[in-house]
Amino acid sequence: MKREAPAAARNRQPILEVLQPRLPEKGLVLEIASGTGEHVVHYAAARPDLTFQPSDPDADSRASVDDWVRTLGLTNVRPALEIDVTRSTWPVEQANAVLCCNMIHIAPWEAAVGLITGAARLLPPGGLLFTYGPYRRGGRHTAPSNEAFDADLRRRNPAWGVRDLETVIELARGAGLSAPEIVEMPANNLSLLFKRL
Repeated sequence: MKREAPAAARNRQPILEVLQPRLPEKGLVLEIASGTGEHVVHYAAARPDLTFQPSDPDADSRASVDDWVRTLGLTNVRPALEIDVTRSTWPVEQANAVLCCNMIHIAPWEAAVGLITGAARLLPPGGLLFTYGPYRRGGRHTAPSNEAFDADLRRRNPAWGVRDLETVIELARGAGLSAPEIVEMPANNLSLLFKRL
């Protein structure tokens, strides 16, 4: 049941290095779009003081997450939940941090709207929303590889695509989140760290 994604194996440690000093000292960390589960188990192993709640709309992904958790014997990761971020209610009512890697570009724009408004609903003041992935800056791709990736995404589904950083920031501002801390990541990706105001 466990699935593996080469990109997750490459980027989980650089992401953890960004998250480690910025995650809350205690509480619940909700991961949206957990995919294979390789990210959440990596974070949970490094932060046994936190409780992690993975989620994914896809049943096979949830099964993969739960299999990784069992295999690694992690006791601070809850069973993966089905969460459709576009719905107005989620099966989690509060979280100290919300993490989402590689979803905003591989989903319709409504998913980004749902992620940001949902995170703002769940987070306490000062709570963290973390997103990771490729973004355009100033209406331009940051690398030829991102431009090619964007074209491939839009061929696969016209509703997908690399988003404009400024549009995402504006959406977050409207939902009651701070301007993000932006961290440049390997392979022309960005980590965005928003705080609930």
